[in-house]
Amino acid sequence: MTDLTPGTWTLDPAHTSAAFTVRHAGISKARGQFPQTEGTLTVAEGGKDLAFDISLDTASINTSNEDRDNHLRSGDFFDVETFPKITFVSTKVEGDTLIGDLTIRDVTKSVELDFAYEGAATDPFGIYRAGFTGETKISRKEFGLTWNAALEAGGVLVSDEVKILIEAEFTAPTSA
Repeated sequence: MTDLTPGTWTLDPAHTSAAFTVRHAGISKARGQFPQTEGTLTVAEGGKDLAFDISLDTASINTSNEDRDNHLRSGDFFDVETFPKITFVSTKVEGDTLIGDLTIRDVTKSVELDFAYEGAATDPFGIYRAGFTGETKISRKEFGLTWNAALEAGGVLVSDEVKILIEAEFTAPTSA
C-alpha cells in the first residue's frame, strides 16, 4: 500500500456500504445497511500503518421495510435515541486481518475482519481515492441486541449471528 499518501483520509459516504445480513425465521435472510457513515483513515509514512475510525448513524438503518426499520430503531434493538452511533476503531492490521474495537449500544468488543485493500486511483475529477473491504460475523447478543420471538415450529425469528460487510472508499488528504 505504498501508493497511499500519508495523512488523514476522509470516508466518502456516497461510495461506502455498511451492510449486514441475518437469518430470518431460519428460512431466509434479511439484509440491511447504514447509509449514513463517517470516518477517517490515517496512513503513516510509506503506507505501512493504517488506522480506521468509522461511525454509523443508527437512525439511518435501512432494510427496505419501514415497519422493520422502526422496530430496529426502537429499544428492542439499537435504541437510537440513547445510542445514536455504532463505531469501529481499528487497533492493528495483520496481513489480511483488520482488528479493532466495535461498539454497539455502549458495548465494546474486539472483532477481526477479513480485510482487503482494493487499490487506489484518481477519479475523473482529480480526487485520489482508495478502497477497502472488510467482512466479519458477530453475535448480536454479545452487544446487548437480545430481542427475539420463538417460532411455533421451534427456533427463533432472528438469528444471533450477524454477517457484516463493509466496502469503504476514502479520499486522500489535500494540501492546503
